[in-house]
Amino acid sequence: MLTVSSELEPPRRPSAIRIDISIRTIVYVLVTVAAVWLIGKLTGVLIVLVIALILVGTIEPLVAWLENRGLGRGAALALVFVVFTLSFVGLVLLTMPPLISQLFELITEAPGSRDTLVAWLALYEGTESLVSSVQSIPIEELTASAAQSVLGYSTVVLSAIGYALTTMFLAIYILADPLRSKSVLYAVVARRHHIKLARILIEMKIIVGGYMRGQLITSAAITVFVFVLLKIFDVENALAIAIFAGLTDVIPFVGGLIASAPVIAAVSGSGIVAIIAVASIMLVYQEFESRFMVPRIYGRVLRLSPAVVLLALLIGGTLMGILGALLALPCAAGLQMLVRQLRVELPGEATPDASTRARDEKAEHIYEELTEGATTADAAIIAGSLAEKIKASEQRDDPDDPDRRK
Repeated sequence: MLTVSSELEPPRRPSAIRIDISIRTIVYVLVTVAAVWLIGKLTGVLIVLVIALILVGTIEPLVAWLENRGLGRGAALALVFVVFTLSFVGLVLLTMPPLISQLFELITEAPGSRDTLVAWLALYEGTESLVSSVQSIPIEELTASAAQSVLGYSTVVLSAIGYALTTMFLAIYILADPLRSKSVLYAVVARRHHIKLARILIEMKIIVGGYMRGQLITSAAITVFVFVLLKIFDVENALAIAIFAGLTDVIPFVGGLIASAPVIAAVSGSGIVAIIAVASIMLVYQEFESRFMVPRIYGRVLRLSPAVVLLALLIGGTLMGILGALLALPCAAGLQMLVRQLRVELPGEATPDASTRARDEKAEHIYEELTEGATTADAAIIAGSLAEKIKASEQRDDPDDPDRRK
């Protein structure tokens, strides 16, 4: 038998790895990249839209309450916005003049306060280095640079006012004809998803309402606390300063510092001990609010755990600053709600049971029968009615639901 030597055999060619990318995959990648780029460019528009929707969810219950008592839609909407505008203007007129007067007084007396502090520190041994540090503070230069910085931020303030007006008019437009706005939304969503869309809109109202209730609770708490504290020290304009603290408390992270500054300045005439005591009390309160009140209040009304509340605030503040922190909690609650309503199966979470899926399929089947040949506006009304019934049924079945009606 003849054999062929291995040296005479031709070398084996390495196996090639072939990667096929379909045209559809390339299109999906390009569309995703374009969508991310477009979202980045339209960040300002999306923020305006989100804030407008929060305003709509906040004002809609008041408008509906007035409509149920005989007012027309336009009259109810006008009354609500007039009351809100007058209340805002009244709060500004009540708080700004005393605060501005206090600011100018503080700037005028700053050199004298520095000298008083130096004299007080000089009474104690071992404070020589601290006295020299206080004496070297360039108060005059700091006040001058602060005034220039305020002028430099004027364009930012004007831009913010423009965005605020745009947001307000967008909210008014949506509230003026909510059925038309819903019809546009339902028209771009396939009818097989209308029930889910209606449930999402209902849950969004609950989230916005819970978020605003949480804001009112925390703002009212610090307003009362600051008012009582200033009354103990017999400070004039205690109510104006307390209201200012309540308004600025809605700003996460830096709101406490902004609220504390006029409170501490208001007791500066009572001496160094009063300043240190009030500063310490405000610091303790801010820690109590941020570590205890905020996670529990917002966690309960938004169905977020305390850890998620703190994490959402940190992420929002890191990505978009103060505005991101303001929108972090409703956005986190909305994302959690979308996962729940769209029946997304997350790792580690229990999958929806068969009865839930059967109920969803039954509701979709009933909706298809009821909306056969119906217009988009009528379909939106039917979808909302079915979603309300499903929500009520779930609340009866779940005794732990915080929105369950007693």
